[in-house]
Amino acid sequence: MGYTVLIPARLSSTRLPNKPLADIAGLPMVVRVAQRAAQSQASRVVVAADDASIVEACQRHGVEAVLTRADHPTGSDRLAEACEQLGLLGDDRVVNVQGDEPLIDPALIDACAQMLVDRPDCVMSTAAHALPEAKLFTNPNVVKVVCDAQGRALYFSRAPIPWWRDAPHPGTPASGGGTPLRHVGIYGYRAGFLRAFPGLSVSPLETVESLEQLRVLWHGERIAVTVTEHAPGPGVDTPEDLARVRALFSPLG
Repeated sequence: MGYTVLIPARLSSTRLPNKPLADIAGLPMVVRVAQRAAQSQASRVVVAADDASIVEACQRHGVEAVLTRADHPTGSDRLAEACEQLGLLGDDRVVNVQGDEPLIDPALIDACAQMLVDRPDCVMSTAAHALPEAKLFTNPNVVKVVCDAQGRALYFSRAPIPWWRDAPHPGTPASGGGTPLRHVGIYGYRAGFLRAFPGLSVSPLETVESLEQLRVLWHGERIAVTVTEHAPGPGVDTPEDLARVRALFSPLG
């Protein structure tokens, strides 16, 4: 049973203008992401763009793309429209790969898709990895997740969770409760839930933490979490990130 990878791509970016079209070893970044996603077991890889220039760039390189509205408030809203355009319904599986992850591991994409098969009690899936470094544990830009005994997300936060009350030093991440988990921003969805998601009221927790996935938990739905052994490859948010990724691609050709 196949699944679809959707890659949201938005032309405007405060820190890196025209980010989806940034050149990485001769190809636009969004094309690099799509090519990487195509190495997974997905039956279809589609870019959901907010601008015709992104669609045209994808088409020039043999990547399927759809043009969505430019005024969507979130990436999930854009993906919901893409599901409608592509006729994805019900339990059809969709994996959201961010358009600034040209080094995404195809196996991680497959793992998120498989979680939706293995966990029929969950409408979404995502990923995490162990986070032993205290510096990252206390960094509010690093999102943490805690899970229940069945590997379902209990909460996501920018705060250091779980907090070890009796730690020898403040912020010590290791505890008797296990190593904290860093959330990885990849999501699997059941298409029916994804299409309904924009209609759900915004959670106050989502507003406080600025984490859209908290809306899912707020409304009583479940998110399955697959824990990986390694951190994912670096994404691209800034010009410095882009230079680092370009350097990694240069010997690969």
